[in-house]
Amino acid sequence: MSARACLSVALLAAALVSFSVMAGTARAAEGTQASVAPTSRIDSSGTDSSAPAATAPQAASDTGTYELGPGDKLRLSVFGETDLGGEFEIDGSGYARLPLIGQVKAAGLTMHGLEQRIAQLLSDGYLKDPRVSIEVVNYRPFYIIGEVTKPGQYPYVDGMTALNAIALAGGYTAKADKSEVYIQRGGRQEQEFPSDENTKVRPGDVVRIPERFF
Repeated sequence: MSARACLSVALLAAALVSFSVMAGTARAAEGTQASVAPTSRIDSSGTDSSAPAATAPQAASDTGTYELGPGDKLRLSVFGETDLGGEFEIDGSGYARLPLIGQVKAAGLTMHGLEQRIAQLLSDGYLKDPRVSIEVVNYRPFYIIGEVTKPGQYPYVDGMTALNAIALAGGYTAKADKSEVYIQRGGRQEQEFPSDENTKVRPGDVVRIPERFF
């Protein structure tokens, strides 16, 4: 074989070796990239778009924990007994007047608790194994006082926040402290909360907007 032919064979062999090394490196890099956890992606608002979405807080009137009170309007259903159903309002004493069993103490109970109480009363000489269902048709109003344009009583909307309540009342006055609110709930002493969308207002709450002193 001539010298030129030998040189061509040597160059071809070198090229094949180089190609094999590069292919192996590329495959290794792909494997490494697949094994690395995805990085965070920060959008223009500063939010990590790759992170799982935050769980929204439960509504203040969540049916499992919401305590009924005067002014709540309820819908009662008794399976197979249409005459015993209907809509009833809890009066100022905390009672609801129901067919057949008369006045039932409802204030302070959850909906499930009231269902159990009504079922127990109906079982006492009236029905066998009654199936009772309660839902709230209209929640009792809340109240907002202090440094808002239109203090007073307002209808409650499920999921209401302190900012929603302030907006319903016409917004802040010029003297309002916009950083905090005070909420009195269930007749207990009022508590201080930040004035933002994370502070929930519940039916029957008394929301007070304080005056700033500087």
